[in-house]
Amino acid sequence: MKEFNVGIIGATGMVGQRFAVLLENHPWFKVKVLAASERSAGKTYKEAVGTRWLIEKPMPKAMEDMVILDASKDIDKIAEQVDFVFCAVNMKKDEIKALEEEYAKHEVPVMSNNSAHRFTPDVPMIIPEVNPEHIEIVAAQKARLGTKRGFISVKSNCSIQSYVPALSPLRKFGITKVLACTYQAISGAGKTFETWPEMVDKLIPYIGGEEEKSEQEPLKVWGRIEGNEIVKAASPSITTQCLRVPVSNGHFAAAFVSFENKPSIDEIIDIWKNFKGVPQELELPSAPKQFLNYFTEDNYPQAALHRNLENGMAVSIGRLRPDTQYDYKFVCLSHNTLRGAAGGAVLMAELYAAKGYFDR
Repeated sequence: MKEFNVGIIGATGMVGQRFAVLLENHPWFKVKVLAASERSAGKTYKEAVGTRWLIEKPMPKAMEDMVILDASKDIDKIAEQVDFVFCAVNMKKDEIKALEEEYAKHEVPVMSNNSAHRFTPDVPMIIPEVNPEHIEIVAAQKARLGTKRGFISVKSNCSIQSYVPALSPLRKFGITKVLACTYQAISGAGKTFETWPEMVDKLIPYIGGEEEKSEQEPLKVWGRIEGNEIVKAASPSITTQCLRVPVSNGHFAAAFVSFENKPSIDEIIDIWKNFKGVPQELELPSAPKQFLNYFTEDNYPQAALHRNLENGMAVSIGRLRPDTQYDYKFVCLSHNTLRGAAGGAVLMAELYAAKGYFDR
């Protein structure tokens, strides 16, 4: 695979920092540009972040003295230097939509961690092991934008990255309804216990907008391309409840599911153990070798023990058992800033690179 020059737009935030760490020694992608708000522009990365470095690994040495560009004003300069960008900006939704389209119109593909374009009909929302075929809608998006290379692709919300991968290979049995209660780490709010000490020993039963995303985004991921848009799946019926819990990293879900054609527990576990998606078949650099991992221990998975499985890119599942209201229930865990955010976007970019979408 050839080497691609990339930019990180929104490099100073938590997800941008995670991108920096993940891309430090990436075999395909070389960071050439860091961009952020006007407030950070003109400073070195080290100066711009200051004491706000939130990742457990140190800032990459090669990026410390890179000068931050203005994400909005320096698009021409950025476009000249990169083959594509990762975007994780903290702006109003309408501003993000406009910014990402501006990059695309400058013929820069955008791998977005933002939610702004998740329901734009011709923007694919990719979980690489689940719906890689959705990248084909990019041709229609390019026609709408009037671009040759430029397009936008988004990753899904971190809250669905645990239970949707677990449910996806079971859809052949006709999933009729799903209930998912998510227990979401504080890093999902861009926080650590050092920056949010009042979260210690606290549970917050509400995360703004999260339940709507958790109920609707799976239907787009499971949807199909019709003409120039992705049409959401008509089923299953999904209801969710999302809570913030005092955990540093790792989103849990307690999932309940019913089927038209109920499989056995042994069938489900066997499907999970043997599931491989396109990233595994292509041996993409960030792809976990074992995507879905089932644990038989009653007290597994646990965030501290299993969130970093396969470099934080695997999904851990446990406690599959019958339910009195649904057919089955189980628990699952994914690392929200790796699989659920920056890592998922890097894997998505690897899929596009392998399929030739970044070639000039």
